[in-house]
Amino acid sequence: MRPRAIDVKPLDDYILLVTFDNGEVRTFDVKPYLSHKAFIDLKNLNLFKTVKIGGLSVEWCNGADICPDELYYNSKPAN
Repeated sequence: MRPRAIDVKPLDDYILLVTFDNGEVRTFDVKPYLSHKAFIDLKNLNLFKTVKIGGLSVEWCNGADICPDELYYNSKPAN
């Protein structure tokens, strides 16, 4: 069973600090996604900072979200 995001904080440079229900704290870089149509609006930092937990993953107030597998498997352990 994949870990579920239980907390998220937007950091500088379009990075998310995500806490998962297995206790892991990981960082996810959103920059590679900002050229995709679904995420282009997130270049606006005020919008980017609206990130919140949504279901198993994270979402923004404009409807953009990250697949739970993508969020976990493409993130890195936080230092």
